[in-house]
Amino acid sequence: MPDRFDCDVLIAGGGPTGVTLALLLAKAGVKVIVAEKEADIYPLPRAAHLDHEAMRILQAAGVADAVAATCRRADRYDFLTASGEVLLRFEGAERIGPGGWPGGNMIHQPSVEAALREELKQTAGDVLHTRWELVGFDDSAEAVTARIATPHGERQLRARFLVGADGARSPVREACGIVFDDLGFEEPWLVIDTIVLDQSRLPEANLQICDPARPTTCILMGEGRYRWEFMLMPGETAEAISSRESIERLLDSWNVKGAVTLERHAVYTFKARIAAEWRKGRVLLAGDAAHQTPPFAGQGMCSGLRDAANLAWKLAAVLNGAPASLLDSYQTERGPNLRATIDMAIMMGRTVCITDADAAAARDAQMLAARSAGRSPDGNMAFPPISAGAILAGTPLAGSYFPQPRAAGKRLDDVLGPGHWLLRRDELEQADLAPFASQLKHWFDAANAEAVLVRPDRHVFGTGDPAMLAEEWAALLA
Repeated sequence: MPDRFDCDVLIAGGGPTGVTLALLLAKAGVKVIVAEKEADIYPLPRAAHLDHEAMRILQAAGVADAVAATCRRADRYDFLTASGEVLLRFEGAERIGPGGWPGGNMIHQPSVEAALREELKQTAGDVLHTRWELVGFDDSAEAVTARIATPHGERQLRARFLVGADGARSPVREACGIVFDDLGFEEPWLVIDTIVLDQSRLPEANLQICDPARPTTCILMGEGRYRWEFMLMPGETAEAISSRESIERLLDSWNVKGAVTLERHAVYTFKARIAAEWRKGRVLLAGDAAHQTPPFAGQGMCSGLRDAANLAWKLAAVLNGAPASLLDSYQTERGPNLRATIDMAIMMGRTVCITDADAAAARDAQMLAARSAGRSPDGNMAFPPISAGAILAGTPLAGSYFPQPRAAGKRLDDVLGPGHWLLRRDELEQADLAPFASQLKHWFDAANAEAVLVRPDRHVFGTGDPAMLAEEWAALLA
């Protein structure tokens, strides 16, 4: 009997979130199709940063080494007053994070997307179709029937699930009638991307200049690029600030003439929003379709990749017989993490985006005093663990992020492979785990656990008796 489905999962949107999700699903044996309306990858930089967790997700997708080869790093991220005093300082981008990769990786997004698309082609064949635009769909109890406009005319696809990874303007979200929860941040900024000719003349740290006369961002990018962002001041228009004369005037104060060449510029409105629902029946949202964050914490693409990692194993499990209700834990788990991420970005943004001189002076005095007293909210960025969802609540460290040790030139994930892991303290000296035994024992000591079951997205399902953990995991997926 012919298969009644064209694919298991249809993904609308071929950006980093959509293609990463497709890769994780394909590597789990799920049949996917990606419909991308644009003809090619957008050729100019957008996202700038990936953290250690995002790099670990790209490792699972098979592209982390290729992406790392194009990354650059600035070990500090400083928020400075107009006179150069430090208000906030985040350090440690060079250090290896719990995910087994450096804490801060500055990227060139088109290079990341090219690596993802090439790996998807090698893994699943020609499943990504460009110039395919989703124009409508019907969601029934059994399937999603989608209408796709292609260069050869409209066609229908029947899938078990549809994922809208189709950006901030998401037609999938709009078709579902899902509204946004506006978190109250909206500011227009001019973004200028440049190609570096002389790195020695550029700042060594990533910077937020908290100058009420013109809040400014300066950040290192991957692949020999550098970015400035300038906040639009009251009364300024996007057209006026984007003129060549304006751009030259803004960059003149940085004394970089001859050190960089202009690659592109655009005015963006930085927003903070979360979709009220991430799932309706067989339709789910991921990435910018589900949430948007101001860029100040560098978590935009990271958040989309975390969506992909969380959703991929759950979709694969449901397609293999787990109850569809497992998908309800997707928003339950990701929502609080996203709110904490966005709250951090809003805090940073509100610190930077003060344009009243008296208010800025008061901010500076308060933050400098707090920093002098050791009460400044800087250091390394950290976000909350999963507190509810597909975890064995009540067991030590359930929902926490399980680390990826490195030893003897290897990373734990590459040795143990995909899927879930059941690790026992008394088996850590076995051949595969032996190089990591001492590091893993520290984790087991902290958890005071005999065993741990680690989910495919590398969050802890639960700790305790190994037989009990296996039974509870099987019950979750029954």
